[in-house]
Amino acid sequence: MITQLKIDFVSDVSCPWCAVGLGALEAALARVAPDVKAELHFQPFELNPQMPKEGQDTFEHLNQKYGSSREQQAESREMIRARGAAVGFQFSAGGRPRIYNTFDAHRLLHWAELEDVNKQIVLKKSLLKAYFTDSENPSDPEVLVRLAGAAGLDEARAREILASDEYAEETRERERMYTDAGIHSVPAIIINNQHLISGGQPVEVFERALRQIAGAAPARLSTA
Repeated sequence: MITQLKIDFVSDVSCPWCAVGLGALEAALARVAPDVKAELHFQPFELNPQMPKEGQDTFEHLNQKYGSSREQQAESREMIRARGAAVGFQFSAGGRPRIYNTFDAHRLLHWAELEDVNKQIVLKKSLLKAYFTDSENPSDPEVLVRLAGAAGLDEARAREILASDEYAEETRERERMYTDAGIHSVPAIIINNQHLISGGQPVEVFERALRQIAGAAPARLSTA
């Protein structure tokens, strides 16, 4: 008997742990297949909603936010790089040079979900690769339009959305819904609207949770 799950992956394009968590979740889903299948939806969360379009130097931003030194940031970067490599995601060796505003990326992802959830998945993964692997700017309309087209979405329609405020209110409403529900860090993975797994967990943690939930056993809340 096949168990069908709905998974809401609350995350930000500029969150490295979200890239790690997504890779681990997909690996876990491959392990539990074909007995467990999942429909994956990406939900918006902005780590830096006040970030200007031009962005900010990454070291400067993290130093101001966390007080971390260059050495500490390099150690963290290497740990995340190794965790990403373990689940098939490649972070650029030098790290991301700048942190950008991601609201327009979330607006496009909202539209993509309405068009085709599978195309939303492709767009999300392309955005993560563009930012963390290729050091591209996820707030640049030309980058966003190109990635939308590569995901099989209409480029002209994507450009039209980005030139307007379309889906802005819907995206902010989704963001508020999750923050009002108590989610203040990402990734946050919500299964069947009731089971929460927090953080970029190892594959084994996701696999165990998926099996428990599919078997209707009580699932523990997992935190990074």
